[in-house]
Amino acid sequence: MFFQIPFTFAQHPPVFEGMTIDSSRFQVSDLALNLVKYSYGGSNVRFLTIHDDEDTGVKAAFDYIQINGGSIVDCQYGSVRNFRFTFETDTYQVDPNSIYTKEGVKLGLEKYSEIVSNRAMRLLMDAGEEILRVYNHKDHGYFITLHNNADGGFGISSYLKGYELESTADSVHINFEMDNDDLIYVTDLRLFNYIKKQNVNVILQSKNALNDGSMSVYAQKHHIPYINVEVQHGHRDEHLRLLSIAVEAMRAIGKIKDDVD
Repeated sequence: MFFQIPFTFAQHPPVFEGMTIDSSRFQVSDLALNLVKYSYGGSNVRFLTIHDDEDTGVKAAFDYIQINGGSIVDCQYGSVRNFRFTFETDTYQVDPNSIYTKEGVKLGLEKYSEIVSNRAMRLLMDAGEEILRVYNHKDHGYFITLHNNADGGFGISSYLKGYELESTADSVHINFEMDNDDLIYVTDLRLFNYIKKQNVNVILQSKNALNDGSMSVYAQKHHIPYINVEVQHGHRDEHLRLLSIAVEAMRAIGKIKDDVD
């Protein structure tokens, strides 16, 4: 039996003095999606979190923004990973990082739901378009997303030859002194080369990667430089270190201009 999870916010760090908050609400049938933008200072550094149960990245972004300025758009829909909703009496569930292409949203629904309908797919693609609109990638021309993972599950080694995600990666660089779960994932060779020089775990997405509807696939299809900073839950200091490197990588290829809003 399906029931709607009560809407609660993830445990975010407290808003600090001078930070502004802009919020917009989008309905995916009976699921409320709040897109909350936290901003401070004049920097045009912009982060995005998609999964509402991954809070370490939000905390690290707040740490960065309080020192350097910038903003983060945070998707809030009940402190869970997946979108869950009812539509026309049917129950649907999908990973919100699979709703940015038509092919991907179909695969995403097939993975988690017993039924797939064109109208449900349209609802989800509309939600994806709203997330993109609020993040406003068309204005600044890049993505920096923040994700978290569990200890000992998915990690940099997952992309090596013979492992589950090998077909997703074009190139992989590993710093064996880093935690396997902490990494940066990019779609642009220039970004890969910059981050590799910092001796950080980094993956370059293959141009032949499965069209799974993820934001990285969307970005690559539209030739938009993309970085995902992915660390284990709780590795707040490392997330801050890696997202700072991500910002410098975007700055190095001319996508981030200093002190421009």
